[in-house]
Amino acid sequence: METNNYAGIPDKHAKLDNAKVVLIPVPYDGTSTWQKGSDKGPEAFLEASKNMELYDIETDTEVYKQGVFLVDPIKENGSPEAMVDAVHEMTKKYIKRNKFVTVFGGEHSVSIGTIRAFDECFDNLTVLHIDAHADLRSEYEGTKCNHACAVYEASQKTNLIQVGIRSMDVLERSVMNEDKTYFAHDMVTDEYWMDNAIEQMTDNVFITFDLDAFDPSILPSTGTPEPGGLFWYETLEFLKEVFKEKNVVGFDIVELCPNEVDKSSDFLAAKLYYKMLSYKFMGQKADQQYEGAQTEKDSSKTKKLNLYDDEN
Repeated sequence: METNNYAGIPDKHAKLDNAKVVLIPVPYDGTSTWQKGSDKGPEAFLEASKNMELYDIETDTEVYKQGVFLVDPIKENGSPEAMVDAVHEMTKKYIKRNKFVTVFGGEHSVSIGTIRAFDECFDNLTVLHIDAHADLRSEYEGTKCNHACAVYEASQKTNLIQVGIRSMDVLERSVMNEDKTYFAHDMVTDEYWMDNAIEQMTDNVFITFDLDAFDPSILPSTGTPEPGGLFWYETLEFLKEVFKEKNVVGFDIVELCPNEVDKSSDFLAAKLYYKMLSYKFMGQKADQQYEGAQTEKDSSKTKKLNLYDDEN
């Protein structure tokens, strides 16, 4: 029977009260400057997810049993600023309900709102930015909420670590912390880049994953593909270690630009999302309560607010 639940999972695993995970789709494509279509990304991702096996071989888990609540899509498109505000508000609402919040875009400007919400809720936050592009412009085409500005605010307010970068404007070098930037051409010959990046992270990590970080040979369906990108298993190796060693507090995935002819990119995005959930909850039974950062030894040092101060 067809359902509107994430991946078609049974209702008992899709209700908000039972779900540890919240998934917020944001079908927005208001500032992209080359190929349009990332607003169709969330729908394509959800459709692919329904055709995915829900048993993960590597982790020997069925992570959907942790519960995944699918929020109605955020369709605010009056302006980039209005969209960012809507994403920020919705993301923060579910963080405060002590859910593991995930977001699927849309273009990368969506992440300005998600990162802002997580930074307000978690002290000493690291933003792990996996992308082909630096996205460090302070403003572009008349707005600070452009996809080319996706992590500028994060660079000013958080511990930003960038991985896979291979395209940028020369002016972005004045903003970039090159000691915490892992350029794709260097990663090819640096066997220690994963360890070094993880050592630079604080305990609490938010991951923003632009799908054009992948090499276009394995994921062509993105708005701005760049040659020389990441491959599947090296990416999973890195992510698995980050989830193992750090408290990943949430993540977003952006910039799927679906292609009517080839659905492989949609499926890769679906598998990536499910893999990341599998790594997050690996070793945790479905009936264990998810406590987020409150599982830390001193929650007062890792949280900026009381998660239960707003139940609405």
